Amino acid sequence: MLRAFLFAALALIATTLATAAPPATGYTAKATVSGPTRMDWTFVVSKQSLADPPAKMLGDGFDSAKQTYELFVPERKDPKKPVPAIVFISSGDEPSGWKAFEAVCKDRGFVFIGVRGAGNNVPPPKRVRIVLDCLDDVRRQIPLDADRTYISGFSGGARIACAIGFALPEYFGGIIPVCAAGDLRDESWLRHRLIDRVSAAIVTGESDFNRGEVERWKGVMWKDVGIRTRVWTQPKMGHAMPPAATLTEVVKWLDEDTDRRASIAKKSPTSRATPGGAFTREELAKTVFEEGKQLLATKATQYRGLMLVKGAAGRWPDLAAGKAALTLLAEYDSKKERPWEDDDLAEQRKSIAAEARGLGDYAINGIPAGSQYEKLKPDIANRAIELWGVLISDAPDSALGKEGKKLVSELEPLTKKKK
Repeated sequence: MLRAFLFAALALIATTLATAAPPATGYTAKATVSGPTRMDWTFVVSKQSLADPPAKMLGDGFDSAKQTYELFVPERKDPKKPVPAIVFISSGDEPSGWKAFEAVCKDRGFVFIGVRGAGNNVPPPKRVRIVLDCLDDVRRQIPLDADRTYISGFSGGARIACAIGFALPEYFGGIIPVCAAGDLRDESWLRHRLIDRVSAAIVTGESDFNRGEVERWKGVMWKDVGIRTRVWTQPKMGHAMPPAATLTEVVKWLDEDTDRRASIAKKSPTSRATPGGAFTREELAKTVFEEGKQLLATKATQYRGLMLVKGAAGRWPDLAAGKAALTLLAEYDSKKERPWEDDDLAEQRKSIAAEARGLGDYAINGIPAGSQYEKLKPDIANRAIELWGVLISDAPDSALGKEGKKLVSELEPLTKKKK
């Protein structure tokens, strides 16, 4: 009797969950997260995907069900059809992006998710977890188009948006950092993913104190790495959100690359998440490893394949796929013929040159006299010189070597610190 009652109760719960009404159309000031994210938040803040993250990563008493967010849901003729979305991370604890994005969301049919309680005063791991709790809560209720899901943020929120987008590109088609930017990941396979599917639309103000960083350094570097990148410098704007018209232009530009993303995703199943699903650790580890092995079978794609295998070994060392990937890497490392090394060297040169150009441009042209960053100019110039030195030593008479020599001569006077 009790057993029958329990089964009936479970069936009722399952039916209730399955038939739960989707969020109401229109704007909701405070939607509540229903449970922990399924998305791999630990990988965003570390070099590995952790099965059991230590409690200190989130602090005492963290509860996903206490997180809330702003939500706008456009009218939908077909509730099963995936819709585009914008996720916004504020610099303060209260959401601040809706007014700026309202027009474009209403005009172009975007869901808007404005994260609450994830401001600059919140430790990065907790901040990332809150953002992904909110995003995944919406994905459980509304099918979101990963090719047109764009993550954005203002100032410190922009840095978190970059960190999430760079680590989990399978969930996003673009990044909109406003008045700040973040650092690329070191993993080659993730950079390949970004080049394949993610566009970066960086927005800054004419008098924004971070203008040089985003316009001269990150904007130059990301583009040279191969990421589809464009910078908007808003006239008569400082460190602030841009007008709605600029964000409408930004979103239109991001949408222009949708077909390319979709085409690549058909060939690479791990590069794009399903509209409402989330990869488990085991699923993603296995599919990344299997995709890497398939690419290894063709000489032209061997290097990309090895980088995927290396990614599986580094991200999931505790799983069967990660251990198998490590064994396969050792096998390839022992081969006498190593044709992929030329590709590896070419990518290293490209990455070093991109960072050297960006830092150099920032030091020479992007740090105004009297700004809060002026004291950092000698260190930035020295770092650019160090990177160019690697390329000059590698091939002094190459095009990169000659470019480096010219720029080093311009950077050297900037290395002297003011007394």
